[in-house]
Amino acid sequence: MSRPARLADVARQAGVSEATASRVFNGKPGVAAATRASVLEALDLLGYDRPSRLRERSAGLVGLIVPELSNPVFPAYAQVIENALSASGYTPVLCTQAPGGVHEDEYVEMLLERGVSGIIYVSGHHANLHSDIARYLDLVAKGIPIVLVSGFREGIPAPFVSNDERVAMSLVVDHLTALRHRRIGLLVGPERYVPVMLKIASFRQSMHEIGDVDDLDDLVVETFFTVEGGASGAAQLLDRGCTAIVCASDLMALGAISEVRRRGLRVPDDVSVVGSDDSWLMAYTDPPLTTVRVNVTAMGEAAVEALLTAMSGEPSSVAELVFRPELVVRGSTGPAPAASA
Repeated sequence: MSRPARLADVARQAGVSEATASRVFNGKPGVAAATRASVLEALDLLGYDRPSRLRERSAGLVGLIVPELSNPVFPAYAQVIENALSASGYTPVLCTQAPGGVHEDEYVEMLLERGVSGIIYVSGHHANLHSDIARYLDLVAKGIPIVLVSGFREGIPAPFVSNDERVAMSLVVDHLTALRHRRIGLLVGPERYVPVMLKIASFRQSMHEIGDVDDLDDLVVETFFTVEGGASGAAQLLDRGCTAIVCASDLMALGAISEVRRRGLRVPDDVSVVGSDDSWLMAYTDPPLTTVRVNVTAMGEAAVEALLTAMSGEPSSVAELVFRPELVVRGSTGPAPAASA
């Protein structure tokens, strides 16, 4: 049986005043989207039905195109973006890509047939330097607002939201060199992807600053963004004497750890491993994973804000919004083995 919402309970749960909760209940303006979302979440957590005025027909549909959901970072983006869109009255339509599945262009065609008000892409084909940007130019020409997350491409007149890959790699290499590692390997995906290209370039620059590294090509391995890819790539780097392995995703890092252990070695005593993204379970792995925390919440909310601005008809920035990541040091990194220090 449904229960009417008690204003005081909801306000307390959401951490807002009763006046603010009341404004949300009554659909009044002047409440930030994030605050409105917190109040609605509080209603759901307390088991109350949302007032009917909060269940009115949405302002419109917004497409959200993401890669496969097996990598935890993409569901995290989807949740942040969907929540922010819903808090602003829009209905998100999630389109998930997968190898051999529906292509991005097919999803866009279906979204246009349904009259979407805009589209947000997360790590779409725009991030692939081999892909044609004409598909995005066509949408802009049709007046469809778009925002692209991760993978800045020149020539697309739309807002971009990106993680600072250069800063990320610099933080990791500085951390590992402070632990006296010198043979540091990098596991990434194909270099045709913009974030990968930036990671490799920054890795090379940071390693050059160490000095005495004349075989950098052997220290970079391109593989798949999967556990299996991480294991196979780590095998190559371990054969080349690496005492630390930097991975372009947390899943790859888990694969690298499994390969280290398969060889009878220990993490971090013999080999240090670093991931990327800080997926929510990484603090609970064995050992807890040192990783680069991408600010998914801020990036997702910025993408929605940029899209809402464009859909309102206001001039929107076509610049790249770059967010600084954070290195979260946990138990998977430690001093280099004495023989190699």
